[in-house]
Amino acid sequence: MKENVGTLDKIIRIPLGIIMIVAGIYLSSFWGLLGIIPLISGVSGFCPLYSVFDISTAKVR
Repeated sequence: MKENVGTLDKIIRIPLGIIMIVAGIYLSSFWGLLGIIPLISGVSGFCPLYSVFDISTAKVR
């Protein structure tokens, strides 16, 4: 898996994922599980949807 998520994306995705999970727990809703998606893609640096559309926000090395 080639990294395709840039630094700014990571800075946005990780807190957003955490907020979604906490809100789901607080509201007792299973929809909070959707927060796992941005959290994992932010931590791993890979977004499968970006690769489908050939998008990359990561810097070229």
